[in-house]
Amino acid sequence: MRKPSVSPKQKSAVAPTLSHDDMVKGWMKNAAFRKAVLRIEREELALLDALLTARDAAGLTQAQIAERMGTKPPAVSRLLASLASDKQSPSVATLRKYAAACGKRLEIRLV
Repeated sequence: MRKPSVSPKQKSAVAPTLSHDDMVKGWMKNAAFRKAVLRIEREELALLDALLTARDAAGLTQAQIAERMGTKPPAVSRLLASLASDKQSPSVATLRKYAAACGKRLEIRLV
């Protein structure tokens, strides 16, 4: 069986393989990208960390949190993933339910 041939033009069109770190370094040179990453790290990841810490302190699984919130585990997974992706922010009501499921209360402060 013959191998498909690749023309010299096609060979030159293939992008070089970069490591993840190299790609991130390149992206971080873009001011808008860098600003978005820093905002996510400062805001959303801090909230994600607080939610995960509360769940761990309560000794609960994601499925148990979902049951206490009156939802399904994939919804809790999407909630947590949204905080790391900057696609959609959870509502205050959802955060309040999550906090209550962990035996906590939601407190919002401006600093």
